[in-house]
Amino acid sequence: MGISEMKPNIFRIATKELSQDGFFTWLLQWGAPENERHNSGLFNSAQNFIKLLLSKQNIENVEIMKVVAGRQWKKIDIWAEINNEYLIIIEDKTFTGEHSNQLEKYKKTATDWCEKNNYKLVCIYLKTGVESKTALDKITNKGFQIIDRKELITFFTKNVVSNDIYNEFVENLNQLESSINSFETLPLNKWNWYSWQGFYQFLDSNLKVSDWQYVANPSGGFLGLWWHFLNWRDYYVYLQIEQGNLCFKIGEVYENHSSVRNEWFSILLKHIKTEKLSEIEKPSRFGSGTYMTVGVVSRKNWLGEDDSILDKEQVIRNLKNYEDFLSNCIKQ
Repeated sequence: MGISEMKPNIFRIATKELSQDGFFTWLLQWGAPENERHNSGLFNSAQNFIKLLLSKQNIENVEIMKVVAGRQWKKIDIWAEINNEYLIIIEDKTFTGEHSNQLEKYKKTATDWCEKNNYKLVCIYLKTGVESKTALDKITNKGFQIIDRKELITFFTKNVVSNDIYNEFVENLNQLESSINSFETLPLNKWNWYSWQGFYQFLDSNLKVSDWQYVANPSGGFLGLWWHFLNWRDYYVYLQIEQGNLCFKIGEVYENHSSVRNEWFSILLKHIKTEKLSEIEKPSRFGSGTYMTVGVVSRKNWLGEDDSILDKEQVIRNLKNYEDFLSNCIKQ
């Protein structure tokens, strides 16, 4: 144990999504006009936050005269009734994602209620962590508008308030942003979970990434990113980063695993020799599952040496070169 140099912050202690639910419900409740006399700055920020939520559904120039907000109505994280005219529902996420078709269920529940009560519905997916573009596109397709961490930081920067709870949340959010952006400044061997998330978000904006997320396995799992899927025979081959190694993969193989894997490896090996890419190595052992690794590039050979700082442009060039290599293997 040691002495922390950071000022205590309730949101670094209460890290669960329920704490974040509580903060945003609290902020919404401050938007009620009767609360202006208690703290006009907090009231104004809350009103602006409500207007931000409404604007996501192209609802503008609303004078907010009545606000009723709460948590866990029909399992919906946060809800708010505005002016007896609008119902806002918020699915609030930190580092988890949607599951079990929960958004469709929540939207149907809210839609049915709005139809009975003659309200207009606004569905918000509020995310302070990081999620892939693919995952967020699915959220949007389900009728939810996204407010992410960067948009929240912009909002709070414009809405400065004298209130400890408010400012501790903003401080914690800014610290999270710094942690996620740490991939730009930390040596590669000092990267943590947040650094890798930030790096994958960067790749998501610069490559045609299929998806990235946590992959569970008996060894403890890893944060994986996969892209550049190509058809070969009845299978597809692709590239995958496993929070370190860059892997050449094949899937979905349901039978004759060894023969399929070995045939594809022989093709890779031929092109490795032709293109003089000796850094692409045979895995320490071949698997025989539905998805198999047939080639590996160690982290230092595609990302950089342990004590180096990320060269973003060079890494993108490296990865695009491996895309070209894989495409050439298909053309044989």
